[in-house]
Amino acid sequence: MLSEEELALLDAIRETGSLSRAAARLGKAPSTVSHAARQLETRFDALLFDRRRYRLQLTPAGLLLAEEASRLMLDMARMTQRVRQVASGWEDRLWIVSDEIIEFDLMMPVIHAFDALQSGVKLRLTHEILSGTWEALRDGRADLIIGATNEPPAIPGLRWFELGVMEWVFAVSPRHALAKLKGPLTREEITAHRAVVVADSSRSTPGRVYGLVGGQASLAVPSMRAKILAQRDGLGVGWLPRRRIASLLKRGALVEKATADPREPNVLYVAWRGDQEGRALQWWLEQLRQPRLARRLVQGADLFV
Repeated sequence: MLSEEELALLDAIRETGSLSRAAARLGKAPSTVSHAARQLETRFDALLFDRRRYRLQLTPAGLLLAEEASRLMLDMARMTQRVRQVASGWEDRLWIVSDEIIEFDLMMPVIHAFDALQSGVKLRLTHEILSGTWEALRDGRADLIIGATNEPPAIPGLRWFELGVMEWVFAVSPRHALAKLKGPLTREEITAHRAVVVADSSRSTPGRVYGLVGGQASLAVPSMRAKILAQRDGLGVGWLPRRRIASLLKRGALVEKATADPREPNVLYVAWRGDQEGRALQWWLEQLRQPRLARRLVQGADLFV
């Protein structure tokens, strides 16, 4: 490892092309700089400076040494910062996994506010679907999960609170056969038509499916937005978040249908492992406990205004 003075010497010679000018830049006598340069060559047993030309230059070996030393110095500075960061209670990294039903753009103001803390914590945000969200926390692929559905499973050290309740509406395209039926739709009437479902991202189980009647054909799609688009185009039927399709219902691009078996609202959860509670995690939990933010995340925005 080179000292800061040695690294500065290499940079000065590379940029000025002269021992005298390098000495002037460093505020040292030319003889001192010349002696330091020869000591470096002796230390590495390599020719680092090409003195044959009018302009002093680093040899390929000298250039490599300067570049690698600069990189190592930067890495050391970063490591020192990370050690101090963790020692002060901030995590090195926080991995947040949200259920796909939580829209990322609604979380962006929170990310901006977190960045303003200048904590140095690296954020990683990914999403899972249904069982995959709880599974990410259980398997160590998340430090914090947001918007998980269903009751919290048995996970060692699990801590959680309710984020809010999401309301659903059974909706079909106005061109779909179910749109013409009168009265609440029965189970039999719904089963006769294909359902559109968002595919569960669980890696270790078959996964869950909401709103699918036994024996009903299904079309699995990758996201809630895709599900809304598929139902709008008559590719199938199913339950959709009321707030997110408000404009489609108003314009008649989707039709709300009453059902004989209404769907109960879903409780969405925030969860984490109690044995990992650094300052970044605590900050995020405080934000998510704010009613205004929680309501915005759960209700979402009208996706098709």
